[in-house]
Amino acid sequence: MKLVEEVRTGRQLPPPDVARSIRLAAGVSQSRLARELGVHRLTVARWESGTRRPCGEQRASYVRLLARLHREVTR
Repeated sequence: MKLVEEVRTGRQLPPPDVARSIRLAAGVSQSRLARELGVHRLTVARWESGTRRPCGEQRASYVRLLARLHREVTR
């Protein structure tokens, strides 16, 4: 991932409680979100609790997926 993209996705990453709210509003489980991103469910749980933050490509994928889910639930 290029530096500028990494900075951009870092700014776009919502706070953990907002990310969790987006997922719940879309009716998606942590397990399903984790499968989509290719990570373990506990990884998603840690991101949503704020104990960990996604990095690199995982961050970019997570930001894109949350943005798509948010668009779908706000249509």
